[in-house]
Amino acid sequence: RQVHDRLEGRGQYILPTETKYVGELKDGMFHGKGALHFPSGSKYEGVWDCGIAKEGKYTFADGLEFKDKKWHYCDGYERRFYTEICSGLKPAGISQLTDLDPPRVIPEGCYDCGDGFYNPETRVVVDYKLRFLRNAGMRLILLATQYKQACVLSRLIISGI
Repeated sequence: RQVHDRLEGRGQYILPTETKYVGELKDGMFHGKGALHFPSGSKYEGVWDCGIAKEGKYTFADGLEFKDKKWHYCDGYERRFYTEICSGLKPAGISQLTDLDPPRVIPEGCYDCGDGFYNPETRVVVDYKLRFLRNAGMRLILLATQYKQACVLSRLIISGI
């Protein structure tokens, strides 16, 4: 419901990024218990006070819960993906290159940049459903260019040219 043109009580709000908040609202702000559901499938459940998260927990899309203390995942000693921790390692000779199993298919000539695909031809990042996210910044453009140059150099070295 709305009070003085502001959201009040229990409800949901969808941000322009398609992140959805479900929970308690007061004076148009997150207030009380609620959860942010991100397009990636991850979520943050917490308690807010006047729009500021006071406590909560973040859960990745694969079910891994983030812990700020005693975090043993990818800590320098543990290098397995979370799905490998849950389901076990693949047989010898079969590599798992990402936490997704099977991995997502990356369009030809594109790079996976964590929240979508970067296309160096168009200099645009699209989400995993191929919807526009943003124009690429110079840092991403330079990184992709350097990666491509390193791949060409590696092929030359391997082939002995």
